[in-house]
Amino acid sequence: MKILLANDDGIYAPGLAAMEKALRAIGDVTVIAPATEQSGVGHSITFLTPLVCKEIYDGDRRRGYAVEGSPADCVKLGVVELMDERPDLIVSGINGGLNAGINVLYSGTVGAAIEGAFFGITSIAVSLEWDEHAQFDRAAEMARQVIAQILERKSDSPRLYNLNIPTPATKLPPGEAELKIVPMGVMRYGEHFVKRKDPRNRDYYWATGDPRPEHGEEETDLSALEKGYLTLTPLHFDMTERAQIDEMKPWNLKVLD
Repeated sequence: MKILLANDDGIYAPGLAAMEKALRAIGDVTVIAPATEQSGVGHSITFLTPLVCKEIYDGDRRRGYAVEGSPADCVKLGVVELMDERPDLIVSGINGGLNAGINVLYSGTVGAAIEGAFFGITSIAVSLEWDEHAQFDRAAEMARQVIAQILERKSDSPRLYNLNIPTPATKLPPGEAELKIVPMGVMRYGEHFVKRKDPRNRDYYWATGDPRPEHGEEETDLSALEKGYLTLTPLHFDMTERAQIDEMKPWNLKVLD
């Protein structure tokens, strides 16, 4: 199996190294990652400036390709130019920090996976809850096991998934962590800013991420993660509200002069 591994934390991120090591058990891994951290860039792409790409080595071992661009750029360049063969699987991560709820829409980690899905390749974004002493190796092994099971059980059609791993799950004995397949939460949060003054007395604002989202009756990735479960969410990049198309057809909308 040919695997393209990307991320948004950059080519030197520990989560990327751990994920590469784990994925070698199921395939031939090619790392193509941003040269610098690209957190929060979503599914942005670069087309007004050149995409500089450089091979990075650790001694004699090639770490991978570092791209002066976004996570989606990395996947696009990897599939079209850098890999000798079309990948069978694209993995993005491990991200340092969860990508759940509406953060899925902002996430560069998920953006890379979406780009892979655009190519008709099964793609999986993997994120680990932020912790100063994050156990990336343990999380990568957990992710590898989940990915292997997905590949065994999914249909033949390409699929897009978002996998999140809470910190407490990485500290459990093997076999005790549990996973839930849940939808992403869509509650608004992160609307608070702290207003401050810079040395030139200009106002600036720092996003705090507060308030925390309120959970409804339906179990979502946000509520399940708080309970210590790994969460897996199938995603789709088609944003069409299809139910409204038939509703709107009788409207007989016209362009008025």
